[in-house]
Amino acid sequence: MQKRNLQKLEKLIPNNFLYQLQYIHASLLSRWILRWGSQPLKFSQVSAMVFSPHQDDETLGCGGMIARKREQGITVTVTFLTDGRGSYSADPNIQNQIIQIRKQESLNALGILGVEPSEIHFLDQPDGTLPDLNLEARKQTINQISELLKYYQPGEVYVPHRKDCHKDHEATYHLVREAIAQSEIQVELLQYPIWVFWRAPLFIFLKIQDITAAYRLPITSVQEKKKLAIAAYPSQIQTLPSGFIKRFLHSDEIFFKSEY
Repeated sequence: MQKRNLQKLEKLIPNNFLYQLQYIHASLLSRWILRWGSQPLKFSQVSAMVFSPHQDDETLGCGGMIARKREQGITVTVTFLTDGRGSYSADPNIQNQIIQIRKQESLNALGILGVEPSEIHFLDQPDGTLPDLNLEARKQTINQISELLKYYQPGEVYVPHRKDCHKDHEATYHLVREAIAQSEIQVELLQYPIWVFWRAPLFIFLKIQDITAAYRLPITSVQEKKKLAIAAYPSQIQTLPSGFIKRFLHSDEIFFKSEY
């Protein structure tokens, strides 16, 4: 099943004008960053925590990093902030099914990358609500993240890009930053881009200063493992824009360091 999903994944190509423009923009920008606009990111032996707004963002943005660390026995924990219910329908019955499907897909994908189920956490906020959490829910989420940070004491924390052009992704960045401050631990904070290259026109929304702190991490040794992990998300592969996933199949992953 995973191999069939992988074959379907590799055949995805842009098939309409808008997607072609977005695909070209994302491809050119990511290739420029990889070849000229970034510096090598030294592989670190420290433990890592990945915060993912939805089930699949962690694998798309950080799958190679996760696999490399796990192959060396380095602890990697993954926390999903939302339940992923919003990817198909507003019908509660369908949404409940999607929640369970996406949760199982995440366990399958992360299992391929080497993450144990005990290192995977689900905060289960409703998909699409992170920027609009009421005061109590926001405080609870920050406290949950802070407690995880204090428990695991990671050396690195990975979050979506602060301008990732998706409200849950950008909210995840800010919630995690607040939790880091609350936990008072010292970590290196790295941003992984998911939608920003696809949706943010260069020089309009995305400025040069937004991409000057780019780093590239080679993942050639685990590239096939990452492809298989992406293919373990069949419910998402069929809903994403044509050509979108291709950006995540490079032999390097792109990260941006954050100052805080």
